[in-house]
Formats: sequence, C-alpha cells, structure tokens
Amino acid sequence: MGVTNKRTLSKTRRKTRDLDQIKADLLSPKHLAQFKQTKAPEDLPGLGKWYCTECAKWYETEVSLVVHRKGKPHKRRVKQLREEPYTQKEAEAAIGLQTDNKGPYREDKAADNEITMTT
Repeated sequence: MGVTNKRTLSKTRRKTRDLDQIKADLLSPKHLAQFKQTKAPEDLPGLGKWYCTECAKWYETEVSLVVHRKGKPHKRRVKQLREEPYTQKEAEAAIGLQTDNKGPYREDKAADNEITMTT
C-alpha cells in the first residue's frame, strides 16, 4: 500500500521553513538554537556544521555553503527577507475589513438618528 498521489509526496518533501519563521531565527538566536536542537546532527548533511540561516538549508561542506551564498537563489531569499512582512491589520484592510470600527459615515449616521421628543 503506497502513496496514491506522488505529486503531493514530492511537494511536502521539499517544504522549507516559511519566511516568518526564518525572520524569527534572524531576530532571535534563541529561536534558531531551539530549531537546531530538534534535528539530530547524525541525520544532517555534514553533521550539521554548515547551515544557511536565510535559506534554512544544511550543506555538506563549507565550500558548498560559500558557493550557495554567492548564488542567485540565496540572494533572492535575502531580498525577500529584507521586506517587512504583512501584518494582520494590513491583510484585513486589503479585503475591506476595518478593525477600528470607525467607518467614514459612522459618526454622521449616529447624529441623524437622534430624535428629540417634545411633549
């Protein structure tokens, strides 16, 4: 009984860390150390000595790490990491949700709804 959808298997095999996780690694050495402790050094390429933090990849030798850092995929990833990530507020504003509950006509409608009663 094997995997029926081999495409799904290959996509999950190539899954790397997300940009927000890598950003947290760069900002906090504690976060990076915690991630590295989850991996057994015997199972990693080069016994876990050479790691590219920006790309979240392990390398066999120092030479391959240096060659990787000069390459286009690494430079592209560094450029992506320089950009500020979107916040939840920005995402909600993009789809039209407002978190401040103050619409452009909210105050005017409240003033129009007031009725003075005289007897």
